[in-house]
Amino acid sequence: MKKILIICVLILTYQISNAQNKLTGKVTDAKTGEAVAGATVYIPELKTGTIADETGTYNLENLPKTRVIVQVSFLGYKSIIENINLATTTSRDFAMVQAITEMNEVVVTGSSRATEITKAPVPMITVSSRELQQNLNTNVIDAIAKLPGVSAVTTGPNVSKPFIHGLGYNRVLTLYDGVRQEGQQWGDEHGIEIDENAVDHIEIVKGPASLIYGSDALAGVINMLPPPPVPDGTIKGHIETNYQTNNGLIAAHAALGGNKNGLNWAGVVSHKQATNYQNRYDGRVYGTAFNETDLSGHVGLNKKWGYSDLNFSVFNDLQEIPDGSRDSLTRKFTKQITEADTFRPIVSDAELDSYKITVLHQHIQHYRLYSSNNFILGDSKLGLVLGYQQNIRREFSHPQYPDVPGLYLNLKTFTYDVKYTVPSRDGWETTIGLNGMYQNNTNKGTEFIIPDYNQFEIGPFVLITETIGKLDLSAGARYDTRVFKNDAMYTRPDPLNGFDRQVNLPDTALANRPFYSFNHTFSGISASFGATYNITKKLVIKANIARGFRSPNIAEISANGVHPGTLIYQIGNTAFKPEFTLQEDLGISYLSDHISGTLDLFNNNISNYIFNQKLLNHLGQDSVIIKGNQTFKFQQAKAQLNGFDANIDIHPYDWLHFENSVSATYALNKGGNGIQINDSSKYLPFIPPLHTNTELRTNIKSKSKHFSSLYLKIGMDYYARQNRVYSADNTETPTPGYVLYNAGIGADITDSRGKVLVSINVLGSNITNVAYQSHMSRLKYFEPYPNNPTGRSGIYNMGRNISFKITVPLALK
Repeated sequence: MKKILIICVLILTYQISNAQNKLTGKVTDAKTGEAVAGATVYIPELKTGTIADETGTYNLENLPKTRVIVQVSFLGYKSIIENINLATTTSRDFAMVQAITEMNEVVVTGSSRATEITKAPVPMITVSSRELQQNLNTNVIDAIAKLPGVSAVTTGPNVSKPFIHGLGYNRVLTLYDGVRQEGQQWGDEHGIEIDENAVDHIEIVKGPASLIYGSDALAGVINMLPPPPVPDGTIKGHIETNYQTNNGLIAAHAALGGNKNGLNWAGVVSHKQATNYQNRYDGRVYGTAFNETDLSGHVGLNKKWGYSDLNFSVFNDLQEIPDGSRDSLTRKFTKQITEADTFRPIVSDAELDSYKITVLHQHIQHYRLYSSNNFILGDSKLGLVLGYQQNIRREFSHPQYPDVPGLYLNLKTFTYDVKYTVPSRDGWETTIGLNGMYQNNTNKGTEFIIPDYNQFEIGPFVLITETIGKLDLSAGARYDTRVFKNDAMYTRPDPLNGFDRQVNLPDTALANRPFYSFNHTFSGISASFGATYNITKKLVIKANIARGFRSPNIAEISANGVHPGTLIYQIGNTAFKPEFTLQEDLGISYLSDHISGTLDLFNNNISNYIFNQKLLNHLGQDSVIIKGNQTFKFQQAKAQLNGFDANIDIHPYDWLHFENSVSATYALNKGGNGIQINDSSKYLPFIPPLHTNTELRTNIKSKSKHFSSLYLKIGMDYYARQNRVYSADNTETPTPGYVLYNAGIGADITDSRGKVLVSINVLGSNITNVAYQSHMSRLKYFEPYPNNPTGRSGIYNMGRNISFKITVPLALK
């Protein structure tokens, strides 16, 4: 105890001696010398920033004496990114150059500290708050699913799971503010439990990130970042409403934040609800309505020693469960009304139009509490993030017992992440870290797909970066260990309703045992080496090679039951080994005032790749364990994925933008581990087709004093036919190609002083009302009568949808 007190006194003495510092200056136009009022001066590592006033003057206080990256940005200007030593610099003026394109950005994902995106050797992409605001999204994953190299597996408009280069589920790690999202990621029928209204911008790493984040970052990382604290001495926020025509979505949210002498706070409350979506062929699709209410907030302190934040969020989603059942003659949707399920009536038009959630639905609740801290110790930094999450997932599948959940999973997760950055010496910077989690899952329902289990994960790592003139190098290594254990489970029918219930030892006489006890330790090494070279200020090349690691998830190991909402009886495999990947990335980018473009190539070889395969009986027919459900079992084999992402943006004038992107992923099943490969099984399932996106956008300079930021855009998404499918045992079928057109218009309405009173955005997707099926849609396979007279099979995606969005900003002193 005496030694601990001495250490605390020494740290306190050091912090007191580390006198308060500040950074002040002016932001001006480099050509005219006029003030750039409203320019943002932000330090990502410290989560602090301010806005230049009418004279261009800015002032940042309570800063530590350390080296930081300062980013100065304003719409219509090239961002300024500077490394500044706050120990020797207290004043810095910035002269901004007008630019049509954004030349560079600062990111905090995939590295040990804030980094310029052009210096990162792994391919990265960002989505800004403006892009989120001016695009039509139903959920947070929709906002990124059209980006090159990114896609999503969907089950209707509000259920999306992200994929990067053909890999998803537990191979893509989703973060919120750097904290890993843990919500049964292996499941198909529910989305990511993050409120899109609490997200300011998104950073995506397209490649193995196991080195920093451990298992589940095999294919990449998606980091959803909340808004930064508002400038000191202000209270700011907004109120927003949104209506969408296709499914009658009604949404509203309010956000408000304040800052006084470094003590900052913020909160967001939101609600959205929708009825069943519709398309030309299916009409309204029964079982796709939803009702979601979310709440989040934080309180933080930013001082000369760094920052410390305490954050919470509550996610509450009522989501219907589609099963695709239809009447064989009329093709109208039907619904289950009894446990015996011997007769299904046709769903009425009133029910299809209703916002009321049906008896058969899922209820997802996600609670998150975490503390994010960054302590500045001279030229070194200590980052500490501790988080707790509880994910409660209930799927109500008993029509005659509406209050009895079938599947009822209660997942509790504690995460930890510690990073220490050693003081930089001659361009070398070393970060030592340790992160992982403890997780516990329990069942409380009447249907059991996975057992009760607990697991502990730990992974120490080291990352070294070096800058040598125009060359930036990055290298690191990590060792992961995951200790997994599940107990045997015993069940017996409940005499009151006949549903299975868990029974505990020693009361297991005549009980069923769907799960046997199992424990195993998975471990592996991750490593990476990359380089970025600036040939000129405009031309940059990148290369990276990385080894990734992923432990099998609970469903892949132990599943043994009906997966509600999927029409699948799922079987796991306790003999699985960890997945290992070796990926090579090569990229080149060109950035100029009027043309910018990137080309990223990747090649990924995976050992022990886990995939789902349909099981057949001895007659070659679908194996049926539970009526109405196909039987699948996870398998392992070798796999290879390669492809490219490219984009070229042409800006001939400051008011005209012509943006284009293309991406393609090709995936082969290489067999091994007893898996025999033939023409029907040589490809991997759920690989997105070639996709191009084109957008023509004009920013209109209004002569009126009451309009600003007026824009008009039209876009086209082309998805090629996907013939490279895993067709073995009719697991997957080819998908025809299609073209979708989108459009949008918006503006800010201002007062005579230029203050924004309201922002209006009208956005349209699939404006020509094309009837199509996405290759990544699970609803494509929801078809009880595949040989029906229409020649169509499964459920089609959403038709034309128009969104009307109104935002009212709030600003108080």
